[in-house]
Amino acid sequence: MIPSLKASLWTSALIRQADVSGAFAAVVRKGDPDAGACLVKVRSLDGLAAVYRPVRNMDGTRVWWPKGPEAERDIDQYINTRIDDDPDIWVLEIEDRQGRHFITEPIEDV
Repeated sequence: MIPSLKASLWTSALIRQADVSGAFAAVVRKGDPDAGACLVKVRSLDGLAAVYRPVRNMDGTRVWWPKGPEAERDIDQYINTRIDDDPDIWVLEIEDRQGRHFITEPIEDV
C-alpha cells in the first residue's frame, strides 16, 4: 500500500489550494491528526452540495468517490452518518460557486 500524508497536513494543503484559487475552505470537524480519514464537502452556494470520500483501489492508490450534487441537507445527513461510524474522521467544507473540489488524486465514479 502506498503511504499517505497525515490527515492534518493533507487538510492544510487542500485549504491552501482552495484559498489561492479564490474559494473558501475550512475544517469543520477535526479527527485523528495522523490517521483520520477526510471527507470533502463542496457547497456550490445554490442549495446543492457534494461530498468526496477516499477509498483505496486494487493497487492501493487512494482515489475519491463522489456523492452528489444533492440537496445540502442530504449531504449533511450522509456526513453525520459517516461521523457516527468513524469518530476519527475529518470534514472539510469548500464554498465555491463553480463546485470545484481541489482534490489532486483521481476521482472515480461509483
